Amino acid sequence: MLNINNIDWDKGDGLVPAVAQHAFDGRVLMLGYMNREALAETLSSGRVSFWSRSRGKAWTKGETSGNWLALVDIHADCDRDTLLVRARPAGPTCHLGNDTCFDGRPVGPADAAPTGREEAAAPADLGFLAQLDRLVAERRRDRPEGSYTTKLFESGVKRIAQKVGEEGVEAALAAATGDREELLNESADLLYHLLVLLRSCDADLEGVVARLASRHG
Repeated sequence: MLNINNIDWDKGDGLVPAVAQHAFDGRVLMLGYMNREALAETLSSGRVSFWSRSRGKAWTKGETSGNWLALVDIHADCDRDTLLVRARPAGPTCHLGNDTCFDGRPVGPADAAPTGREEAAAPADLGFLAQLDRLVAERRRDRPEGSYTTKLFESGVKRIAQKVGEEGVEAALAAATGDREELLNESADLLYHLLVLLRSCDADLEGVVARLASRHG
């Protein structure tokens, strides 16, 4: 348990920055500030609270919108003057309705110096898998016309399971023949279809990661 008295409250006149991070996929959700009161409320309630510098009082994220941040854990940095708050959001974090306060278009040198890459290119990091899993969940819920994912869901669990089997065999064959590029392609297909299968069975990527973590070490 984080010791409130170990935080360096003096450096920021009683306030410390608190970075809220998605506990599963690592996305930065928002930046707020905490004082002793907000941190104590967070630890006791299990819902993340901050100190409003404009209103001069503590407030709990989601107290009006219902979009709470359920606390997982809190860590102080090496100087004890910044907090990392890992949480699970119950809905959009940003007041604009975005999942995070950093979902807007990037600004900076990249705007003036295009790299030639597709502007909408997906980030090449593991967080993209969680993003894809969320998109698959949206497709299952909304069933947009013309979507391949929608077509898969409407074909039923047995057909989706068959596709996972087919893609698994193709990935194995690519590995056996030493075709690295085809192995990457087939592995991507396998992961995608597995995400669809999980969602069709009311499971998700987070559950798989949790199961793996429980087996580790």
